[in-house]
Amino acid sequence: MQLKNASILIVDDDTDVLTAVRLLLKTVVHEVVVEKNPENIRSLISKKQFDLILLDMNFNSAINTGNEGFFWLREIRKMKSTSSVIMITAYGDIDLAVRSLKEGAADFVVKPWHNEKLMVTITETLKRKTATGNAGAPAQQPFINDLLGESAPMKDISYKIDKIAPTDANILILGENGTGKDIIARAIHERSLRKHGPFVKVDVGALTESLFESELFGHKKGAFTDAREDRPGRFEMANKGTLFLDEIGNLPLHLQVKLLSVLQNRQVSRLGSNDMIPIDIRLICATNVPLSELANEHRFRKDLIYRINTVEIIVPPLRNRGRDIILLAQHFSEQYSTKYLRSPAVFEPKALDKLMKHHFPGNVRELQYIIERAVIMAEESTLKAEDLIFSPIEKSYEGPAQAEETTLNAVEKNTILRVIEKHQGNITKAAKELGLTRTALYRRLSKHDI
Repeated sequence: MQLKNASILIVDDDTDVLTAVRLLLKTVVHEVVVEKNPENIRSLISKKQFDLILLDMNFNSAINTGNEGFFWLREIRKMKSTSSVIMITAYGDIDLAVRSLKEGAADFVVKPWHNEKLMVTITETLKRKTATGNAGAPAQQPFINDLLGESAPMKDISYKIDKIAPTDANILILGENGTGKDIIARAIHERSLRKHGPFVKVDVGALTESLFESELFGHKKGAFTDAREDRPGRFEMANKGTLFLDEIGNLPLHLQVKLLSVLQNRQVSRLGSNDMIPIDIRLICATNVPLSELANEHRFRKDLIYRINTVEIIVPPLRNRGRDIILLAQHFSEQYSTKYLRSPAVFEPKALDKLMKHHFPGNVRELQYIIERAVIMAEESTLKAEDLIFSPIEKSYEGPAQAEETTLNAVEKNTILRVIEKHQGNITKAAKELGLTRTALYRRLSKHDI
């Protein structure tokens, strides 16, 4: 929709705000209607369909909970209005504004605003409405189920999910522990053409070698000592749906061969049976092992990598997601305030600063733990900096992240040190994993003064 054709309603109890916005918009849009009393919203939108509503979050100067804004946002939705709604909030209520996105608002603006920023927000909201035909959340939603984020990396992930979900392409999700790889996998399933089929998750790293085939491929009664009845495997259970293999990087080489065979032939045979059962699945895999390490054929078969990795999604660590930390913290505080029957938690500025300065080695999972504990233990509904206790099970981190060495020599040296440390100084095992002879590894140790 073009801005010049738009009809906009502004609801705010501040006359100065109404006057300022009306003067700003009256020459660039088709119609501007201003209203001080929110009680008149029902009457106004029953008589006229507005393209956009700017709605204040607080109409009582003595009470700044934002509840009035949420109430009227819900009322607008109850009336089946197709109007996009932009919430107007004070700077101190920005967490409430973020919450309003979950309630169906298209965006929010913070008072006092710059006119240029307000115009961009209005224009982009109207463009999204035209593109999606949806008055609610923006086309690039900040939520993917429980995956919350507005940072550039998360927007890129959301874009990729929208592109690949409707296909049957195999997906490999890479990222550190605790970044939310399983949530992304489920989001892909729920946006796919298989969303009405099963979503079956298997933690490959937790399977013993003796259970691998039975769990994935199933077994016939009597196939082994404890096989007291026929049992389908996870591949069969996921038929017509999605199979999610988590921690695929931990799969031993000899078991990778068996998995590759099933993926190539698209059929399984239960243990104790020669009958082949066709399978129709969408495969999603995830690992915390970097792709560069997976590419080492002493660790992972390249033909299997190509089979599971039609498209890859790299999930960034929380420390690289900027103010997503605050959005997630607010999300978890609302979640646990409801769960534990507490008043809605609000963060004081120092608490938010403390979160933003933390390195989060445990990623989103660590943040979730911190906020849950704070909501339970805090004496007040306002969460203070001292209420946020960082997890003792994660390695402490002091100071800003150090710049990574990027030279080829530095990369080689760091890789060698990491592999030797992994094998507790065993040069033979380290050389084998690195794809080198012992002599070649010793030459490189001498080269790097290790």
